[in-house]
Amino acid sequence: AGSCLVSVPQEVIKQRLVTGVYGSFREAVSMIWKAEGLAGFYSAWKPTVSRNVPFVVTTFTSRDVLKGKIVKYKERQRLRQRNDPTEGGGAGASSPVVVLTPLENIGIGIASALMAGVLTQPIDVVKTRMMTQAASTAMPYTSALDCASSILRTEGWKKLYSGFGQRSIYMCGLWGITFGLEPLMTSYLDEKKNK
Repeated sequence: AGSCLVSVPQEVIKQRLVTGVYGSFREAVSMIWKAEGLAGFYSAWKPTVSRNVPFVVTTFTSRDVLKGKIVKYKERQRLRQRNDPTEGGGAGASSPVVVLTPLENIGIGIASALMAGVLTQPIDVVKTRMMTQAASTAMPYTSALDCASSILRTEGWKKLYSGFGQRSIYMCGLWGITFGLEPLMTSYLDEKKNK
């Protein structure tokens, strides 16, 4: 939630530039400040925090669950091989710690981001609508709840998942790379520290 102090104003400006409310960064900052004051830069604070916190919690929880399931599967496979003499196993065969490959970690990152995205996409749509309502001639939303209920009433529940494909590309790439590189970087830093 602390990162939202910086990311929410940046997101408000970006969304309004993308939707054509303002023609330049300078104009956006100036006009938001004049028309709405400091609060204008935080016009979607609550929906943003309401999206980010569950997204991160779900992503890391999913990662731990998926990682645990894959490790257990690989351990069972290794145990079968160890107990099968035709596989070079048998009594006395060693059993090193199971380590996931970078590709497995990337897959876990992608799957975790997708799970979190499905959960939080409706909140993301509400957040975006609240940030960009300045571009609309419609009556402004009074709250995130007003925004969500208005979307459901006038556009249907599927509208709460608009933009999911585009967001998925970003989320899956980001979390796939993050979870793919994290074990490699941890190992590298551990080796460097122990030298």
